[in-house]
Amino acid sequence: MKLQEELTDTQLYTLKTLKTPSAGRNLARWLMGLGVVFFIMLFVPWQQNIQGNGDITAFNPSNRPQFVESTIAGRIDSWKVREGQFVNRGDTILTLTEVKEKFFDPELLQRLQEQIVAKEAEIDSKGSKAEALRNQITALKNALRAKYEQAENKLTQTRFKLNRDSVDFLAEKVRFGNFENQYERNKTLYEAGNIALTKFQDIQSKYQESRMKVVSSENKFQQSRVELTNAVVNLTGVQAEYQDKISKAESDLNATLADLYNSQGSLAKLRNEYANMQIRNEQYQVIAPQSGIVVQAMRAGIGETIKEGEAVVTVMPENPDIAVQMYVKAMDVPLLSRGRQGRIEFDGWPALQFSGWPSVSVGTFGGVVQVIDQVNSKGGEFRILVTPDPNDEPWPEQLRLGSGTKGWVMLDNVPVWYEIWRQLNGFPPSLYEEPLDTKIGTETKSKSDTEKK
Repeated sequence: MKLQEELTDTQLYTLKTLKTPSAGRNLARWLMGLGVVFFIMLFVPWQQNIQGNGDITAFNPSNRPQFVESTIAGRIDSWKVREGQFVNRGDTILTLTEVKEKFFDPELLQRLQEQIVAKEAEIDSKGSKAEALRNQITALKNALRAKYEQAENKLTQTRFKLNRDSVDFLAEKVRFGNFENQYERNKTLYEAGNIALTKFQDIQSKYQESRMKVVSSENKFQQSRVELTNAVVNLTGVQAEYQDKISKAESDLNATLADLYNSQGSLAKLRNEYANMQIRNEQYQVIAPQSGIVVQAMRAGIGETIKEGEAVVTVMPENPDIAVQMYVKAMDVPLLSRGRQGRIEFDGWPALQFSGWPSVSVGTFGGVVQVIDQVNSKGGEFRILVTPDPNDEPWPEQLRLGSGTKGWVMLDNVPVWYEIWRQLNGFPPSLYEEPLDTKIGTETKSKSDTEKK
């Protein structure tokens, strides 16, 4: 009994020494609090964005670094500038000397001018000959027209005469037919003794007279037909005679014009060569195409030979309108539109970017999307150009073209839970509305459509 009491006291002491774990309750409270906070955070607005890397460039192509090239091949005679020097447009950068044997002759321009004068005189002579042949052809055509009209008039008169003789011949044939019938009837009556001899002789005389008239009319008709045939032959002969002369004159004219055109072509070639030589003489000096700073000289030595179209120096225009060219994925391009806001982080400028809350970003600068390329630039990525946001902090003046950048183009606001679900499933960002100007050149159309709505 005593042993049992001692065991009982020992167990009770152990139980008495145990305390309720308050730390576990605190942990549970913290976990519940964190769960509530996490649940609330799931419904916090999150601004979607499109990220991309790039570098600084000039928005206007004319403000980007310019490679000054030599138009002609030559040997460097002297340098007129040094690296880092500011040059104005039209300033001489370097001078060249000739290296091609064809252009060594110092009197080449004068000799070309003499050839041009001689060729012009030759062209004038051939032009005069061509004009004389044209006048000859005109005179032959006028003579042909006059002769042809004369022969045609004669042919017309002959036709009229033939028609008249034909009518007379037909009329006489009709009269002869009547007299012949009358003659046969009276002959029968005379033989029967019904009419007198004198009357029958009178009718016989008229019959003979009518037959003679028919023969005479027929002869005249046949003669007119012959005259008509002769008139047709004469008309054809006149045309053939003059056409042969005109054809020969036209052949001579064509040959003369061919020589004339060849001479004109040679003259044009000489004049072109002369003009090229004048221009070439001006190209022995390499001129700055615009004002800027000489950044780098590709050639250095005096007497060094350069090729046609080879770059000799690089000129950086002053005060370029800087922009950021950023490269984004192809899946993000349909979501972009000009006018979208963005944030830019420049290399060498410390920045802290909160992609979901751009308003609290530190060290970044505002930008506006201005250009979206229609074709991919590299590796399936598309280039966009971002210019400074006029309503935001100005970009640093110390920026230099070519410096690296990192950028974010801001899209619409979505809940945090949707953004997490999208990232887990690999979906692209989403928009509530279709971009208005997804293509270059549709800005005007988009604005008009918006105004109509």
